[in-house]
Amino acid sequence: MMKKSIFFFPLLLCFQFVQSQRIVSDNLIPHIAYLSADAQHGRATGTIDELKVAQYIAGRFEDLGLKPKGSKGYYYDFTYKYNPDPSDTLTKIKSKKGRNVLAYLDNDAPYTIVIGAHHDHLGMGYDHNSLDANPKGKIHNGADDNASGVAGVIELARYLSINGIQEKYNFLFMTFSGEELGLIGSKRWCEKPTIPLDKINYMINLDMIGRFNDTTKKLLVYGLGTSSSWESALAKTNTYFSIKSDSAGIGPSDHTSFYLKDIPVLHFFTGQHGDYHRPTDDEDKLNLKGEARILELIVDLIHELNEQPKLSFYKTKSPEGETKKMSFKVTLGVMPDYTFDGVGMRLDGVTNNKPAEKAGLQRGDIILKMAGQTIKSVQDYMKVLKTLKSGDKVPVHFMRNQTVQTVDINL
Repeated sequence: MMKKSIFFFPLLLCFQFVQSQRIVSDNLIPHIAYLSADAQHGRATGTIDELKVAQYIAGRFEDLGLKPKGSKGYYYDFTYKYNPDPSDTLTKIKSKKGRNVLAYLDNDAPYTIVIGAHHDHLGMGYDHNSLDANPKGKIHNGADDNASGVAGVIELARYLSINGIQEKYNFLFMTFSGEELGLIGSKRWCEKPTIPLDKINYMINLDMIGRFNDTTKKLLVYGLGTSSSWESALAKTNTYFSIKSDSAGIGPSDHTSFYLKDIPVLHFFTGQHGDYHRPTDDEDKLNLKGEARILELIVDLIHELNEQPKLSFYKTKSPEGETKKMSFKVTLGVMPDYTFDGVGMRLDGVTNNKPAEKAGLQRGDIILKMAGQTIKSVQDYMKVLKTLKSGDKVPVHFMRNQTVQTVDINL
């Protein structure tokens, strides 16, 4: 009897350890279901619904036994002024409150890894960020943007809490409010952090990781140039994905706030799609097994870097044509496919009743030339768009089904 128990106990421990290594795609389901449910009304920043979401996330962190690391328990509240629509009576409030959620896995280490995602979305379509033709009053559930990222943070927190390994770095799990209004929550925290910024090793950002394409296997990873360690570590750990990378540390998500504080960053992203910033971004369109693969890659990356000292930081050039640094007087109403590797700019979506849709452009079309300028990439398109104004009639050459066509777009 004694021999049996001695033999069985190590096997049980081994089984539990192996089980703890796995990122479980089914674990993502309840988090995404809650966050993107109609009952949350699109969890717009500063609303009661967003506070409910923050409470849910804090509850999951507490269930895992993680320490609070906000300014008040798990919460980090901040105020901001925002007036997107003077015709909306709600915007008469001059000051609103956002709420980040923070939890800490203390490995008694000198430096900390931040893993983050934003939990806010577009609410009921009143903030002018929706791409729907008539968005007001429609629930924007934001399953991919960014319930997928928040669920990923919670699942990584679970794994790192129970994996039986004491990594050589602490972990700060953080979900941000106000990203959709201009990275407000991450900016506020970086201005008044609850741990010293010089004690952060690096930041990993998860934003829209739920629409992985099993056929192309494309995964976008931004920020590779922010440290000399990223590229080699990613090459060692990636055996599955076709990675499209960008070196820049500045981009349209919360990793930018950390990069601007001289912290190495990586941003994981499965690409924009026709449901982006529309009421149709729903749970049933997500690829949770694909998301689990991405989280497993992040786990491998963390462990690959575990033995290395604190990462060095490098400044990078902003992407040429970075939209946040360019002003546009007009819009075509198209969504670029950022995973496209060919020549031109492939359309991942076309907005109803906008100039491109009225001219007959469709999802999947590849713009090759616009206003007499060759378009080899999204950046080329942005450069040309900046030169255009309302009232212009713009000739556009595009490819559809291997045939080049021409159409005039009235702006």
